[in-house]
Amino acid sequence: MTAGLALHVEAVRHAYADLPVLDGIDLDIRAGEVTVLVGPSGCGKSTLLGILGGLVAPTAGAVRLSGEAGADCLNMLTYVFQDFALLPWRSVAGNVSLVLEDSRLSRAERAARVEEVLALTGLSAFAGAWPKQLSGGMRQRVGIARALAVRPAVLLMDEPLSALDAQTRGLLLDEFASIIARTGATTVYVTHNLAEATRLGQQIVVLGRRPGRIREIIRIDTPLAGRADDDAALRAIERRLWELLRDDAAAADRELANARG
Repeated sequence: MTAGLALHVEAVRHAYADLPVLDGIDLDIRAGEVTVLVGPSGCGKSTLLGILGGLVAPTAGAVRLSGEAGADCLNMLTYVFQDFALLPWRSVAGNVSLVLEDSRLSRAERAARVEEVLALTGLSAFAGAWPKQLSGGMRQRVGIARALAVRPAVLLMDEPLSALDAQTRGLLLDEFASIIARTGATTVYVTHNLAEATRLGQQIVVLGRRPGRIREIIRIDTPLAGRADDDAALRAIERRLWELLRDDAAAADRELANARG
């Protein structure tokens, strides 16, 4: 649908007042690939995503973009959150078209884009449905369709499946992989779920506990369309990720419990 951009994170640090969250992040995110950020709670994954998208200004360091977005791109950096954020008084098609209403596109062009992304996300038959009539998985697909309607060069996804039950999450993973592969957008995906990381990630960035630093970067060169749940190599990578995260995750949980106590 559009060309992706590469992102270059250079010596990024961030703190909230006196609380350091990220420290010395150097990272290259290749155009057209899926980079997954994993790490224990509080390690700065969502903060780093916000810095990549320009929502958070880093305390130090910078993020550079390289390459060119496609001519049909209306918004270079587009978010998908775990909260579906659908307007209940607008239909599925109406929620998707919302992001196009102030664009340079003609009415016919807007209608064509809405039709295209609804087909891409398997929602064509539900164009006239209301959000309350949809399952959680279908509402998240509407959120994906809305993000894709602007043909972003970079798609930023902050735990988009975490609010869903395990069965729905599993079904949507394969759909996400297919959609992401077909759009060609550079994608940065934050998750706690290691199965999601190995299913979608071409580059998996493991952050240590706060202040977040990169512990390891793991590459998976198997095409997204060729990955299976019983793939032994992927399961081995998942075990490796858990080995890297286990102690930090336990320590982060203890810190959270102590703070609540």
